Amino acid sequence: MLIFKFVFLSQISKDKIMKRLELDVIKLEAAASKLRAIAHPMRIAIIDLLNEKEKQSVTEIYQALNIEQASASHHLNILKNKGVLVSKREGKKIFYSLKNSTLTEIINCIDRCNE
Repeated sequence: MLIFKFVFLSQISKDKIMKRLELDVIKLEAAASKLRAIAHPMRIAIIDLLNEKEKQSVTEIYQALNIEQASASHHLNILKNKGVLVSKREGKKIFYSLKNSTLTEIINCIDRCNE
C-alpha cells in the first residue's frame, strides 16, 4: 500500500512539473519572439522614439527617423504583430504607442551593458 501511494504521488508530481515546464516553454517562446522583433536597430529607434512621445503617427515616425514610409510601416507592423506596439486609427492616420514600457527598460539595460 505504501509503495502504491509513493508511485501515485510521484506521478502527480511529474504531471505538475511537466505542466509547469510546458507553460514555461510557452512563456519563453513568447519572450524570445518579442526579443527577435526588437533586435533591429531601426526597431529599437522606433521604440526609443515612442518612449519619448507616447503616441505618434506613421508620418511623424518616418520623418523623425529619416526613413521611407514603407520601411517605417514594415517595422511598425512587425512590432505590432509581436505585441510590442498598439495602434489606433484616427481618421486617415494611424497612431502607434508602446504596449508597455518593459521593453524600453530592457533596451536601457542592454545599453548600460555597452558602457
